[in-house]
Amino acid sequence: MKKCSVVVPCYNEEETIQIFYDEIEKYIPKMLDLEFEFIFVDDGSKDGTLHEIKRLANMDKRVKYISFSRNFGKEAGLFAGLEAATGDYIVTMDVDLQDPPFLLEDMYKAVKEEGYDCAATMRTDRKGEAPIRSWFARKFYSLINKISNADIVDGARDYRFMTRQMVDAILSMREYNRFTKGIFGWIGFKTKWIPFENVERSAGTTKWSFWKLFLYALEGIIAFSTTPLWISSLLGLVCCFIAAIVLIFIVVRAFIYGDPVAGWPSMISAIIFIGGLQMFCMGILGMYVSKLYLEAKQRPIYITRETNIEKKDS
Repeated sequence: MKKCSVVVPCYNEEETIQIFYDEIEKYIPKMLDLEFEFIFVDDGSKDGTLHEIKRLANMDKRVKYISFSRNFGKEAGLFAGLEAATGDYIVTMDVDLQDPPFLLEDMYKAVKEEGYDCAATMRTDRKGEAPIRSWFARKFYSLINKISNADIVDGARDYRFMTRQMVDAILSMREYNRFTKGIFGWIGFKTKWIPFENVERSAGTTKWSFWKLFLYALEGIIAFSTTPLWISSLLGLVCCFIAAIVLIFIVVRAFIYGDPVAGWPSMISAIIFIGGLQMFCMGILGMYVSKLYLEAKQRPIYITRETNIEKKDS
């Protein structure tokens, strides 16, 4: 009998733990040829999330948990869960049931019977989401696919059913600044996309504010594209070209008409514009340098405070 590990990152999800467990238990019996384990990753929650997970672990030996020393973010939670998973197949999904468990059977069939390495899910709509947030999300997916070689589908979720081979490829990428959606697309492998309509949270509130999503989008662009650096270089060349034309114009005008160079307002405007452009380009460069700085430190992606998982033999 093959084994399937279900990786579930959690942050302040005290209300949803039991609901998630009860719901997924309804669909596991449909996959009789699989043995399951659940790996809950507590990402430094400040509520009773860990207590709820421990209560489940005492009731069900299949429930494992990892509790971080502080909040390291969902990306670290996913990585920790994948690293701890021992299954032949690995599922990653959210605990709030926005990743519906009833899709698991179809995802399993896609991998087992249809020869796919991964069954991934994508939302076909964004019901219940703010219009401005949906607009920015669509533009982000469009932009990152144009400027990077990571294939990221609009509406893609982190809800995936993967083979051990694919997960090992993900774990081989031990970068500190992680953007899992991009990693999924970059490593390749044969993937089947399963669409579904957007589902509201089972309980609690989302932990992703607009600002956090914006910063996450920037992380993805910087992690999988050097196009911003090319844009800043191109802007610099364009400004130099414009400056040369203006300089020639001023010299010719002074030579022909002999009038003193006038136009202080326009000169100040040009200086402010070019100075702002330089700061913008330096900011882009600084973001890439900061990522290099963090990678060079070789800090751990996460730190475990408590777990019931035995260490793997090295």
